Amino acid sequence: MRLQSRVIGRDIGRILQVISLMSAVSIPVAIVNYEFFAVPAFAVTAILIAGIGITMVRRYSGKGGAGKAEAMLTAAIAWFMVGVLGGLPFLLIAWTISLDPLPAWATTPPMDGTTVIFLNPLDAFFESMSGFTGTGLTVAAVEEELPRSLHWWRSFTEWIGGVGVIVLTVAILARPGSGSLTLFESEARSEKIHPSVVNTVTEIWKIYLGLTLASITLFLAVGMPLWGAINHGMTGIATGGFSVHADSIGYYDSPLIEYAVVPVMVAGSIAFPIHYLIIKGEIQNFYRDIQTRWVFLWFGIGSLLLTVILALNDQYETFEETFRIALFQFVSATSNTGFGTAAIGGGTERVWTAGATLLTCLGMLTGAAAGSTVSGLKLIRVITLVKGTAWQIGNVLQPTAAVRRLQIGQRNLSENQAQREYTEATVVFILWIAGLAIGVAVLLRTLSSAYPLEYVIFDVMSAQSNVGLSAGITGPDLPDTGKAVLILNMWIGRLEIIPIAVLVGAVLQRLDLYN
Repeated sequence: MRLQSRVIGRDIGRILQVISLMSAVSIPVAIVNYEFFAVPAFAVTAILIAGIGITMVRRYSGKGGAGKAEAMLTAAIAWFMVGVLGGLPFLLIAWTISLDPLPAWATTPPMDGTTVIFLNPLDAFFESMSGFTGTGLTVAAVEEELPRSLHWWRSFTEWIGGVGVIVLTVAILARPGSGSLTLFESEARSEKIHPSVVNTVTEIWKIYLGLTLASITLFLAVGMPLWGAINHGMTGIATGGFSVHADSIGYYDSPLIEYAVVPVMVAGSIAFPIHYLIIKGEIQNFYRDIQTRWVFLWFGIGSLLLTVILALNDQYETFEETFRIALFQFVSATSNTGFGTAAIGGGTERVWTAGATLLTCLGMLTGAAAGSTVSGLKLIRVITLVKGTAWQIGNVLQPTAAVRRLQIGQRNLSENQAQREYTEATVVFILWIAGLAIGVAVLLRTLSSAYPLEYVIFDVMSAQSNVGLSAGITGPDLPDTGKAVLILNMWIGRLEIIPIAVLVGAVLQRLDLYN
């Protein structure tokens, strides 16, 4: 495999240049909230990331677009670098507060038990990777204690990460014919709204911004305060799940707000091309598109099953409360949003039973529609695995000369197409389970035996499916080894593993370890 390293370096540099703008844009947010102590942190981060990006672009300047291998390596490396560099505001703001060298007008708050954790670079990296991958797992003990600047930065990273840093870069810097399509597809995206990928990502951002504003408006209408509405609107439509409260949506103790959040999570689970068609008036795509149809079916079936399990366990006082919690938690898990309204586990203390916990894990594994902001396997891949397996078994019973096709939604696949898509789905599934098994094994080795196995599986699945729900394991007290492996699970989950596998293969080849 001969790689164009200059193309990879150039494209990573371009991505970092765009990401540096995020930190620059965050400076006015700090000023508006009178958190002047955060301004130097955002400024230094913007300058540093921009400097690295500009240096890489100049060093690796040249013409030519990325091939498939180069695009996957660019995605894998860029996402890791963005996660590392995105941790700088956490680290620098915590350091500024602890040092407090600024005059009184900078309104530096006292160091608290939550912000202090980000003095550890690994914790800052964890929070950043969780944000950009749209996961929402946090090492912040009490999120209310964080400065608003960090509330914003967490939400902003999830909002950008929901669509993707490469999609953002394509929207800002790409020109037709610049190799944008391969980069676009490397970020686990293949949906097209227009023939031009540049026009497609522009349309995606228009839809995304509109859905975000609609979500914020809805939350304000049901009584959520402005700051909460802005942050939850951003992280909700991004299916990210960071909150400004330690109890997440449960903090508000409002059934109306909880019910209002559900359609936002559902909206984030529907593919952007379907949103585009619905906006154009083609409402029938709600039921004609196979993925959208199964988003509603799977959310409904899973919520009802979870309601039954929780009701049989007498988990909550009334049936309405049981149904509301089951609906919210299953949609939150399966949409990979990660908002919470009830405790699933308390670490070593059991809250939900194994049945309820593992059903929620199944929802996290499948995810929702490909082409949306969710992670997980994606419903179209699950459908391909199920129907493809039945098709493969049926082939055994057919004459050798028989010509068979596989119907998936409105697509009628030839035998070669069916074999190719089934193989791809199978490979991703196997690698996904392998990543999950490694994460579970490391956590079991790291933690005491007092933690229930299903809770360990739950938190690793939450990380790899970029969900953010926790059974009480992930937090500031998690050993560094556990945090490190969850960072890897979040990284490989966001890119659907294949780009990471290509990166590992390229490293092994470079070290000549194949011979």
